[in-house]
Amino acid sequence: MTTAAVARGTMPLAEHVRELRKRAVRAAAAFGVAAVAGYLLFDQLLDLLRAPVEQVAAEREASLNYSTVTAAFDLRIRLAILSGLVLSAPVWSYQLMAFLLPGLTRRERRHVVGFLAAAVPLFVAGCAFGLMLFPHMVRVLTGFSPDADSTILDASTYVDFVIKFVLAIGLSFVLPVLVVMANVLGLVSSRTIRRSWRGIVVVITLFSALVTPAADVLSMFFVAVPMAALFGAAVAITHVHDRRSLARADAERAGELV
Repeated sequence: MTTAAVARGTMPLAEHVRELRKRAVRAAAAFGVAAVAGYLLFDQLLDLLRAPVEQVAAEREASLNYSTVTAAFDLRIRLAILSGLVLSAPVWSYQLMAFLLPGLTRRERRHVVGFLAAAVPLFVAGCAFGLMLFPHMVRVLTGFSPDADSTILDASTYVDFVIKFVLAIGLSFVLPVLVVMANVLGLVSSRTIRRSWRGIVVVITLFSALVTPAADVLSMFFVAVPMAALFGAAVAITHVHDRRSLARADAERAGELV
Protein backbone atom coordinates (compact mmCIF):
# COMPACT_ATOMS: atom_id res chain seq x y z
CA MET A 1 0.00 0.00 0.00
CA THR A 2 1.41 3.42 -0.95
CA THR A 3 1.95 6.26 1.51
CA ALA A 4 -0.51 8.41 -0.42
CA ALA A 5 -3.17 5.72 -0.12
CA VAL A 6 -2.64 5.48 3.63
CA ALA A 7 -2.85 9.24 3.95
CA ARG A 8 -6.14 9.27 2.10
CA GLY A 9 -7.43 6.44 4.32
CA THR A 10 -8.00 4.15 1.34
CA MET A 11 -7.38 0.42 1.14
CA PRO A 12 -6.81 -1.86 -1.88
CA LEU A 13 -9.53 -4.36 -2.76
CA ALA A 14 -7.36 -7.30 -1.63
CA GLU A 15 -6.96 -5.69 1.80
CA HIS A 16 -10.72 -5.19 2.00
CA VAL A 17 -11.30 -8.85 1.20
CA ARG A 18 -8.76 -10.01 3.80
CA GLU A 19 -10.28 -7.71 6.42
CA LEU A 20 -13.79 -8.92 5.60
CA ARG A 21 -12.68 -12.56 5.78
CA LYS A 22 -11.02 -12.00 9.17
CA ARG A 23 -14.12 -10.33 10.58
CA ALA A 24 -16.42 -12.99 9.09
CA VAL A 25 -14.37 -15.84 10.58
CA ARG A 26 -14.53 -14.27 14.04
CA ALA A 27 -18.27 -13.69 13.75
CA ALA A 28 -18.86 -17.25 12.47
CA ALA A 29 -16.82 -18.72 15.33
CA ALA A 30 -18.84 -16.76 17.90
CA PHE A 31 -22.08 -17.82 16.23
CA GLY A 32 -21.00 -21.48 16.21
CA VAL A 33 -20.18 -21.49 19.92
CA ALA A 34 -23.44 -19.70 20.76
CA ALA A 35 -25.49 -22.06 18.55
CA VAL A 36 -24.00 -25.09 20.32
CA ALA A 37 -24.94 -23.50 23.65
CA GLY A 38 -28.47 -22.93 22.36
CA TYR A 39 -28.68 -26.55 21.21
CA LEU A 40 -27.64 -27.79 24.65
CA LEU A 41 -30.09 -25.43 26.36
CA PHE A 42 -33.00 -26.48 24.16
CA ASP A 43 -34.98 -28.09 26.99
CA GLN A 44 -34.70 -24.98 29.18
CA LEU A 45 -35.71 -22.69 26.30
CA LEU A 46 -38.68 -24.86 25.40
CA ASP A 47 -39.75 -25.00 29.06
CA LEU A 48 -39.84 -21.19 29.06
CA LEU A 49 -42.00 -21.13 25.92
CA ARG A 50 -44.18 -24.03 27.10
CA ALA A 51 -45.07 -22.43 30.45
CA PRO A 52 -48.20 -20.58 29.18
CA VAL A 53 -49.47 -23.79 27.56
CA GLU A 54 -49.09 -25.61 30.88
CA GLN A 55 -51.13 -22.86 32.55
CA VAL A 56 -53.86 -23.40 29.97
CA ALA A 57 -53.61 -27.17 30.55
CA ALA A 58 -54.47 -26.61 34.22
CA GLU A 59 -57.96 -25.51 33.11
CA ARG A 60 -58.50 -27.57 29.96
CA GLU A 61 -56.74 -30.19 27.85
CA ALA A 62 -53.83 -28.49 26.11
CA SER A 63 -50.43 -29.61 24.89
CA LEU A 64 -47.62 -29.04 22.40
CA ASN A 65 -47.38 -31.68 19.70
CA TYR A 66 -44.97 -32.67 16.91
CA SER A 67 -46.67 -33.54 13.65
CA THR A 68 -43.76 -35.40 12.02
CA VAL A 69 -40.95 -37.71 13.09
CA THR A 70 -38.31 -35.02 12.50
CA ALA A 71 -40.32 -32.09 13.89
CA ALA A 72 -38.69 -32.14 17.34
CA PHE A 73 -35.18 -32.24 15.87
CA ASP A 74 -36.02 -29.48 13.36
CA LEU A 75 -37.32 -27.29 16.17
CA ARG A 76 -34.19 -27.91 18.23
CA ILE A 77 -32.00 -26.85 15.29
CA ARG A 78 -34.09 -23.71 14.66
CA LEU A 79 -33.91 -22.67 18.30
CA ALA A 80 -30.16 -23.35 18.30
CA ILE A 81 -29.71 -21.09 15.25
CA LEU A 82 -31.86 -18.36 16.77
CA SER A 83 -30.00 -18.64 20.08
CA GLY A 84 -26.71 -18.46 18.21
CA LEU A 85 -27.74 -15.24 16.47
CA VAL A 86 -28.93 -13.65 19.71
CA LEU A 87 -26.10 -14.75 21.98
CA SER A 88 -23.39 -13.92 19.47
CA ALA A 89 -24.94 -10.57 18.53
CA PRO A 90 -22.39 -8.51 20.51
CA VAL A 91 -19.53 -10.20 18.62
CA TRP A 92 -20.88 -10.19 15.05
CA SER A 93 -22.34 -6.68 15.38
CA TYR A 94 -18.96 -5.40 16.63
CA GLN A 95 -17.15 -7.13 13.77
CA LEU A 96 -19.58 -5.61 11.28
CA MET A 97 -19.13 -2.12 12.71
CA ALA A 98 -15.34 -2.52 12.87
CA PHE A 99 -15.38 -3.33 9.16
CA LEU A 100 -17.77 -0.55 8.08
CA LEU A 101 -16.93 2.41 10.32
CA PRO A 102 -13.41 3.11 8.98
CA GLY A 103 -14.93 3.79 5.57
CA LEU A 104 -17.32 6.44 6.88
CA THR A 105 -16.75 10.12 7.52
CA ARG A 106 -16.54 11.42 11.07
CA ARG A 107 -20.09 12.78 10.88
CA GLU A 108 -21.44 9.51 9.45
CA ARG A 109 -19.68 7.50 12.18
CA ARG A 110 -21.22 9.72 14.84
CA HIS A 111 -24.69 9.17 13.38
CA VAL A 112 -24.25 5.39 13.07
CA VAL A 113 -22.90 5.02 16.61
CA GLY A 114 -25.67 7.23 17.98
CA PHE A 115 -28.31 5.22 16.13
CA LEU A 116 -26.99 1.91 17.45
CA ALA A 117 -26.61 3.27 20.98
CA ALA A 118 -30.32 4.13 20.97
CA ALA A 119 -31.70 1.31 18.81
CA VAL A 120 -30.05 -1.69 20.47
CA PRO A 121 -31.25 -1.01 24.06
CA LEU A 122 -34.73 -0.15 22.78
CA PHE A 123 -34.91 -3.35 20.73
CA VAL A 124 -33.79 -5.43 23.71
CA ALA A 125 -36.30 -3.67 25.96
CA GLY A 126 -39.06 -4.25 23.39
CA CYS A 127 -38.23 -7.96 23.09
CA ALA A 128 -38.20 -8.29 26.88
CA PHE A 129 -41.56 -6.56 26.99
CA GLY A 130 -42.85 -8.98 24.34
CA LEU A 131 -41.66 -11.95 26.40
CA MET A 132 -43.61 -10.59 29.34
CA LEU A 133 -46.76 -10.20 27.24
CA PHE A 134 -46.79 -13.43 25.24
CA PRO A 135 -48.06 -15.70 28.08
CA HIS A 136 -51.08 -13.44 28.40
CA MET A 137 -51.56 -13.60 24.63
CA VAL A 138 -51.53 -17.40 24.69
CA ARG A 139 -54.11 -17.59 27.47
CA VAL A 140 -56.42 -15.10 25.75
CA LEU A 141 -56.21 -16.60 22.27
CA THR A 142 -56.65 -20.19 23.43
CA GLY A 143 -59.60 -19.04 25.55
CA PHE A 144 -61.69 -18.47 22.43
CA SER A 145 -62.08 -22.21 21.82
CA PRO A 146 -65.10 -23.93 23.44
CA ASP A 147 -64.57 -25.60 26.82
CA ALA A 148 -65.51 -28.98 25.39
CA ASP A 149 -62.66 -28.87 22.87
CA SER A 150 -58.97 -29.62 23.32
CA THR A 151 -56.17 -27.20 22.51
CA ILE A 152 -53.52 -29.13 20.59
CA LEU A 153 -50.76 -26.81 19.40
CA ASP A 154 -48.20 -27.69 16.76
CA ALA A 155 -44.87 -26.99 18.47
CA SER A 156 -43.21 -25.44 15.42
CA THR A 157 -46.15 -23.13 14.66
CA TYR A 158 -46.39 -22.15 18.31
CA VAL A 159 -42.69 -21.23 18.55
CA ASP A 160 -42.96 -19.26 15.28
CA PHE A 161 -45.87 -17.30 16.76
CA VAL A 162 -43.90 -16.44 19.91
CA ILE A 163 -40.79 -15.40 17.97
CA LYS A 164 -42.74 -13.20 15.53
CA PHE A 165 -44.69 -11.61 18.37
CA VAL A 166 -41.56 -10.80 20.40
CA LEU A 167 -39.73 -9.47 17.34
CA ALA A 168 -42.72 -7.30 16.37
CA ILE A 169 -42.75 -5.66 19.80
CA GLY A 170 -38.97 -5.22 19.70
CA LEU A 171 -39.04 -3.60 16.25
CA SER A 172 -41.92 -1.32 17.23
CA PHE A 173 -39.74 0.12 19.99
CA VAL A 174 -37.04 0.93 17.42
CA LEU A 175 -39.32 2.80 14.99
CA PRO A 176 -38.95 6.18 16.82
CA VAL A 177 -35.17 5.91 16.35
CA LEU A 178 -35.75 5.42 12.61
CA VAL A 179 -37.89 8.56 12.61
CA VAL A 180 -35.05 10.52 14.20
CA MET A 181 -32.55 9.10 11.70
CA ALA A 182 -34.79 10.06 8.79
CA ASN A 183 -34.93 13.59 10.18
CA VAL A 184 -31.15 13.78 10.72
CA LEU A 185 -30.57 12.60 7.14
CA GLY A 186 -32.92 15.30 5.86
CA LEU A 187 -35.57 12.90 4.58
CA VAL A 188 -38.39 14.31 6.69
CA SER A 189 -38.79 17.50 8.72
CA SER A 190 -39.95 17.76 12.31
CA ARG A 191 -42.87 19.88 11.11
CA THR A 192 -44.05 17.06 8.84
CA ILE A 193 -43.79 14.57 11.67
CA ARG A 194 -45.77 16.80 14.03
CA ARG A 195 -48.49 17.25 11.42
CA SER A 196 -48.82 13.46 11.17
CA TRP A 197 -49.13 12.82 14.91
CA ARG A 198 -52.85 11.96 14.78
CA GLY A 199 -52.34 9.28 12.15
CA ILE A 200 -49.32 7.89 13.98
CA VAL A 201 -51.29 7.68 17.24
CA VAL A 202 -54.05 5.80 15.39
CA VAL A 203 -51.47 3.38 13.93
CA ILE A 204 -49.96 2.83 17.39
CA THR A 205 -53.42 2.15 18.84
CA LEU A 206 -54.31 -0.30 16.07
CA PHE A 207 -50.98 -2.09 16.41
CA SER A 208 -51.43 -2.35 20.17
CA ALA A 209 -54.93 -3.74 19.71
CA LEU A 210 -53.71 -6.33 17.21
CA VAL A 211 -50.84 -7.64 19.34
CA THR A 212 -52.92 -7.67 22.53
CA PRO A 213 -56.37 -8.99 21.55
CA ALA A 214 -57.53 -9.20 25.15
CA ALA A 215 -60.99 -8.53 26.50
CA ASP A 216 -59.63 -5.76 28.76
CA VAL A 217 -58.11 -2.58 27.33
CA LEU A 218 -55.44 -2.40 30.04
CA SER A 219 -53.08 -4.73 28.20
CA MET A 220 -53.45 -2.61 25.05
CA PHE A 221 -52.41 0.48 26.97
CA PHE A 222 -49.37 -1.36 28.32
CA VAL A 223 -48.16 -1.54 24.72
CA ALA A 224 -49.53 1.75 23.38
CA VAL A 225 -48.30 4.07 26.15
CA PRO A 226 -44.56 3.21 25.85
CA MET A 227 -44.74 3.42 22.06
CA ALA A 228 -46.52 6.78 22.21
CA ALA A 229 -43.98 8.07 24.74
CA LEU A 230 -41.09 6.98 22.52
CA PHE A 231 -42.72 8.69 19.53
CA GLY A 232 -43.15 11.87 21.58
CA ALA A 233 -39.47 11.77 22.51
CA ALA A 234 -38.57 11.31 18.83
CA VAL A 235 -40.67 14.35 17.87
CA ALA A 236 -38.93 16.44 20.55
CA ILE A 237 -35.49 15.37 19.32
CA THR A 238 -36.33 16.15 15.68
CA HIS A 239 -37.68 19.56 16.72
CA VAL A 240 -34.43 20.41 18.53
CA HIS A 241 -32.38 19.12 15.59
CA ASP A 242 -34.29 21.23 13.05
CA ARG A 243 -33.98 24.37 15.20
CA ARG A 244 -30.23 23.87 15.53
CA SER A 245 -29.88 23.24 11.80
CA LEU A 246 -31.85 26.41 11.02
CA ALA A 247 -29.78 28.46 13.46
CA ARG A 248 -26.57 27.07 11.95
CA ALA A 249 -27.75 27.92 8.43
CA ASP A 250 -28.69 31.47 9.50
CA ALA A 251 -25.26 31.94 11.10
CA GLU A 252 -23.52 30.74 7.93
CA ARG A 253 -25.59 33.12 5.77
CA ALA A 254 -24.83 36.00 8.14
CA GLY A 255 -21.12 35.17 7.91
CA GLU A 256 -21.25 35.18 4.13
CA LEU A 257 -22.96 38.60 4.09
CA VAL A 258 -20.30 40.04 6.36
